[in-house]
Amino acid sequence: MTIWLNGRLLPAAEARIDPADRGFTLGDGLFETIRIKDGKLRHLPRHLDRLAAGVELLHLPLPHGAAELAGAMAALIEATGVTDGVLRLTLSRGTGARGVLPPADAKPTLLMTAAPAAHMTAPVAAIIARCTRRNEHSPLSRLKSLNYLDSILARQEAAERGADEALLLNAAGRLAESSVANLFLSIGGRLLTPPLADGALPGIRRALILERHGAEEAPLTPDDLARADEAILTNSLGLRSLVAVDGHPVGAGSPGPVLARLLADLDL
Repeated sequence: MTIWLNGRLLPAAEARIDPADRGFTLGDGLFETIRIKDGKLRHLPRHLDRLAAGVELLHLPLPHGAAELAGAMAALIEATGVTDGVLRLTLSRGTGARGVLPPADAKPTLLMTAAPAAHMTAPVAAIIARCTRRNEHSPLSRLKSLNYLDSILARQEAAERGADEALLLNAAGRLAESSVANLFLSIGGRLLTPPLADGALPGIRRALILERHGAEEAPLTPDDLARADEAILTNSLGLRSLVAVDGHPVGAGSPGPVLARLLADLDL
């Protein structure tokens, strides 16, 4: 397996990340997951814009500009031969002394991998997580940070309760998103998604659906699931019908016309 690490392509077996790297010890970093289709990266400028926003918020050095990153990604795709799959970019602050205060002279670690992966379209049954909630007041709710423990806890709970996925409520009890995807509900002819202020991640596909398919931001509660004609989970790797929550069907309990319309948009 070939990877890209700190400016060069190399076999994964030869890669070394310092044990004192803050991404490993503290989760101090960011990542992006980018779909590869027909050998090309989908919506790369949007992913890089989101990465840049996270870098600015965390005061995290980014050692390469957008053009350099795009070139490195293209070289990685060519080296791996992945034509349909996923590229993951992981950026950490690099090494530092013990403690949480970042070093003034941080030297970041930048890792990229590419692997085959199918576009996910299978229907999903979910639960509403009881073990944790999304903190809509934290700026981290708007970042793809290296700390995904709330999502991990929620997904573990879903597996224990026999479900495929978990929906996360925020501190106010409103729907925020799932453990790995944004949520859309079709209610009375309107396509609705929780606002960023309620803890939703600013997903790439979420933004495209808002721009291209007449979707609207609106606060949503668990009661809205019972009123929905259809529910859809979206991320860069899939568009999936949410057919049941806590054992209750959503709408007809099967994929519906809104999902079909979104899947027909080949640029989404």
